[in-house]
Amino acid sequence: MTPYSIVDGPTDAPVLVLANSLGATVDMWEPQLPALVERFRVVRFDTRGHGRSAVPAGPYTIGDLGGDVLALLDELDVARAHFCGLSMGGMVGMWLAAHAPERIDRLVLCCTSARPGAPDSWARRAAVVRSEGTAAIADLVVSRWLTPEYAYRRPDLVARLRAMLTATPAEGYASCCGVLERLDLTDALPRIAAPTLVLHGADDPAFAPSHGADIAAAVPGARLTLVRDAAHLANVEQADAVTTLIVEHLGGTDE
Repeated sequence: MTPYSIVDGPTDAPVLVLANSLGATVDMWEPQLPALVERFRVVRFDTRGHGRSAVPAGPYTIGDLGGDVLALLDELDVARAHFCGLSMGGMVGMWLAAHAPERIDRLVLCCTSARPGAPDSWARRAAVVRSEGTAAIADLVVSRWLTPEYAYRRPDLVARLRAMLTATPAEGYASCCGVLERLDLTDALPRIAAPTLVLHGADDPAFAPSHGADIAAAVPGARLTLVRDAAHLANVEQADAVTTLIVEHLGGTDE
């Protein structure tokens, strides 16, 4: 399927695809958008089962999610693009870079994992969501997105993030939980040839920084940068720092 997408920025600029985390939408990239559209043609999309994309019946696989991105690139007539994904979005990026290397130029992987592990935990979360809806897990999930100190200072932001999560269709969220439950991309990492930057929130409680370190160690030539004072949505909590790192890695500056 071709997911819902929004395209911003100059039509003749290099294309940058931004992929959202589990339970989020295109809106999670708003902090980066003003700077990125000055340099790139930015393509944001809602993962299947999220936001304004369709909610096909599950189960889903990582190949399904990656195939959706390829379908989107084909629809936009984009042969090759930079790719930046956070959490589940980063998992899609790793799959694409390993399985469709001709389509990926440079890669940024944020707060993600090649092997999330804890399959029983993801299965239980999916079961709760199917039974009670995404609101049933919203407080726990959002508490991992921001550090407690930052969340305390920004109740307005916490409310917006929670609303984004609770608007996610239950079946879409649960089927994507199934992707993480079964995912193991460790054997694919050495095949990634795209220049890769791994960013990880130093205080990420969803995926410990060791997940990012493992990716950086396995992807040839990859570089790891820890983002201080950031939990899982590092791009939101440390927007300026993350935006600068993305732009520098993608070659959007003259430095």
